[in-house]
Amino acid sequence: MSRKPDLSHPDNQQLVRQHSPLVGKIARSLAHGMPPNVMNEDLVQDGMLGLIDAIIRTTRETSGAEFEHYLAQRARGAMLDGLRALDPATRQVRRSMRKVEHTLQQLGHQLGRAPAEGEVAKAMDMALEDYRQLLQQAHGYLLVSLDDLTEHADMRGYLEQCAGSDTDPLVLLERAVFRRALATSLRALSAQMQELLNLYYVEEQKMHEIGTRMGLSESRVSQLHASAIAGLRARLLDAEQSQQLLQPRRVPR
Repeated sequence: MSRKPDLSHPDNQQLVRQHSPLVGKIARSLAHGMPPNVMNEDLVQDGMLGLIDAIIRTTRETSGAEFEHYLAQRARGAMLDGLRALDPATRQVRRSMRKVEHTLQQLGHQLGRAPAEGEVAKAMDMALEDYRQLLQQAHGYLLVSLDDLTEHADMRGYLEQCAGSDTDPLVLLERAVFRRALATSLRALSAQMQELLNLYYVEEQKMHEIGTRMGLSESRVSQLHASAIAGLRARLLDAEQSQQLLQPRRVPR
């Protein structure tokens, strides 16, 4: 079938309509268990852009399982790129937060408890206000980041590998061993941080709403959120219990 390489061609429009449900299915799979700032509608929008681009550029036979698999790759890859773009933390902030995690690990072993903010700041040779400013800058810090999972690999190649499989980095959130370790790590947080995370991720409240409910400023809620996520990651990355918890499943090449 000969088609013009543009979306106005009727054949291309028909292919978009025919395969749109595939985008919705992939979006629902990725959205499962994601934080509240990830909207299914946004994933669908990104996926549709990937689908349309694949259709208007393809030189393949436009029927059969192979073509549908190709479209799924492109749509899923576009969604993963969109998820990566959602992470507002800069690379420098992420590197700094990795140092925070390492410090939390070390102090946790030394003290036998979760360290206070002042103790973390002192161990990092920072003033408390500077440490809190770092936490403020990391307001969008994620428990699992695509950049975190691929910081030693080529991002484009890795995303394409994920898009071409039946899994993705976020599948680790569904692992039973991960859920158990996460539950244990959550119990180790202070009651204040547990309440904050519950309000944000379970009740899906905004930062300013949480601040009003907890009697805190919005900026302080943001700082505590980043500190809580860093604390969770520190425990999950701890060599004694991590079992590669924050590593995605690799697809054999």
